[in-house]
Amino acid sequence: MSDFDAIDSLLDAVGPEAELPAPARRQELREQARLPKAQVARALGVSPSTVSGWESGREPSGEIRTKYAYLLDGLAAKLTATEAEIEAESEAEIEATSAEPEESGDDEVEELAAPQPCVLCGSPAEQRVAGFAQHLDPADCLPAAPTTPATPATPETPTAPPESRSRPARRAFQEPSGPADLIHEAVRSALAAHHGDVEAATAVLLKKAIPDAMALLDETRKGARYDVIAHPWIPDILKKQTSKGADRIWEARPKWTRHELPPGRHEVTALDINGAYLSALKTHLPLGQLEHSTGFDHDRRRAGVHLVTPAVWEHEEVLPNPIGNRDEPGPLWITEPTLRLLLRLSSPRYGLCDPPQIHESYTSGATENLLEKFRIELKDARESALEQGDEVTLEYVKAMYSKFVSTMGESNYNRELYRPDWMHLIRSQAFSNLWMKAYKAYEEGLTVVRAMGTDELHVIGDWRCVFAEGRAVTEVKVKDHYTVGTAVTADADEPVDQD
Repeated sequence: MSDFDAIDSLLDAVGPEAELPAPARRQELREQARLPKAQVARALGVSPSTVSGWESGREPSGEIRTKYAYLLDGLAAKLTATEAEIEAESEAEIEATSAEPEESGDDEVEELAAPQPCVLCGSPAEQRVAGFAQHLDPADCLPAAPTTPATPATPETPTAPPESRSRPARRAFQEPSGPADLIHEAVRSALAAHHGDVEAATAVLLKKAIPDAMALLDETRKGARYDVIAHPWIPDILKKQTSKGADRIWEARPKWTRHELPPGRHEVTALDINGAYLSALKTHLPLGQLEHSTGFDHDRRRAGVHLVTPAVWEHEEVLPNPIGNRDEPGPLWITEPTLRLLLRLSSPRYGLCDPPQIHESYTSGATENLLEKFRIELKDARESALEQGDEVTLEYVKAMYSKFVSTMGESNYNRELYRPDWMHLIRSQAFSNLWMKAYKAYEEGLTVVRAMGTDELHVIGDWRCVFAEGRAVTEVKVKDHYTVGTAVTADADEPVDQD
């Protein structure tokens, strides 16, 4: 086969994109079929906000477009058939009605032998219409004579002033008008339902944190530029090896303690990093289905998971290994945030290690702003709760973002979103953020003693010169104080251990 024949075969294989009706018609078909967006989204493997985008003018592509067109064509055919049946039944009813003999209307208007009071104005009328005496010509009707109202037996209720009668009734709670109001309305409703019982309201809100987080995500995704596949094909490396086991992705979770400290006695401050998972929602996430590739080049426009051989880390004595605690050498599957951290540390700006060797990848086109509106709404609600001392909203918001991250993998608690790749990437971003805080402390002259999980950093030195203290997501708060090291006596050369 010549090169041109091969090209022709490819062109023959690529057909035209499926035609779709106008956006307004797409919504009309779904609503006439009484299908909720969530049900359509599950059938197509996308999120409800993506369906909203298609009905607002965005265009799907590829296989998803073909499936969507097939659905809309089927709905149109079914609805057309139903309308035809209804129209046929209506015509049959009309024919049956027209076949019945019409009743005579001669007795509807009759002359009266003697005038009687008109039912409309009370003046004498000489005709009867449908059994009631009345004037045929409106001009013959005289204004009705005023009647004296009977004295009520009980005092009348005072009549409300005109302005109050025209004003709509006030409601206890206003309807939600935006994403943030979804959070506030849920809290207000829970407190009202439990008569202000904080513990009971908080318990209810924590149980519904996952569906509420998904509803908030859909609200913040309205008008978004990107379509998201909510249930894509997942490679085997992202599937659990056993029912209670884990998949093959390494998240680079830090669990590091410095082996040796400088001589002397030291006061250590354990710092708590606020909203670690909330901040980690800002990370490069793949939009569509992951695609396999091989090679050593990293495309920053894409994101996913990568099989790499990391370089040797030679700074274990003062800084944790960015790859986390791993005993086995050789290649391993890491996430996009971990790879980007390693590449960053290998740049001339840092020069801390060699770049990792990339063997293969599963990636898709990505954006760092996919969950940005979602993150900002949660952050603003969290900060507002802190300012007002609102612990109910604070616990509710915390549960929303933490459970959102933990249930987007294989979980029975979240059927709307199955993206284990996102779960690993967000967690790894939190670990990467903690590592960078440890490096910032080291670079500013603090002694880094310990780095654990997503939010625990222990340091020696004046940490307030490096980090702002507070409860905002850009600040840190003190978790603990303790003393380590040995003290040297004035009259002896040997140190005395005082721990």
